[in-house]
Amino acid sequence: MTHSFANAAHAGTFTIGGDLAIHRLGFGAMRITGPGIWGPPADHDEAIRTLRRLRNLGVEQIDLWQLHRIDPKVPADEQFDAVRSFIDQKLIRHAGLSEVSVDDIKAASKFFDVATVQNRYNLVDRTSEDVLDYCTAQNIGFIPWFPLAAGDLAKPGSILDIMAGKYGAHPSQIALAWILKRSPVMLPIPGTSKVAHLEQNVAAASITLSDEDFAALDSEGRKAFQSTP
Repeated sequence: MTHSFANAAHAGTFTIGGDLAIHRLGFGAMRITGPGIWGPPADHDEAIRTLRRLRNLGVEQIDLWQLHRIDPKVPADEQFDAVRSFIDQKLIRHAGLSEVSVDDIKAASKFFDVATVQNRYNLVDRTSEDVLDYCTAQNIGFIPWFPLAAGDLAKPGSILDIMAGKYGAHPSQIALAWILKRSPVMLPIPGTSKVAHLEQNVAAASITLSDEDFAALDSEGRKAFQSTP
């Protein structure tokens, strides 16, 4: 069951790079911007209210910086070496990668310790399943982007809808609870520009799915992924 007091601490913690402890559930700020992740938001005042529900950074060193795409026009080793230099200069504390394969992670690891990986992953998109498994085995934080997508599984009468009723929650909260239970290295950062949605997402950390319900959701999610054209 959900609790009226939303606290990200309920999601548990993960230690990035062996020395940076964080809550496993974070906030994605992309929806704070306008259409196409650019320009002012549709509701400026609500976006400001949402941001004021978080803490200011105010740091001289970025704790975690991620190479969000490996540029195919530039040798990968050159990019990894540049990231290494950022760490040596103490501009960043830890470095991660985004939209990468297991081989990419292994290649980058020759230059720096890969602290996190950010790939698209959710209940119905299992393209990065092998990457997640590798990250779990290596204790690398896995940040799934687009974590709440559920396709047809979110429709009325679907398994997510049924589970939501069982747990007294919203379908999106069940999808997020499933994400958190999937792996101890999972670090979802669902985004929103609305305070109500922010608090709803955080409250999902209080939901503990039974092993049976997790398995049922996992099975339906895999079926939906395999049937995707």
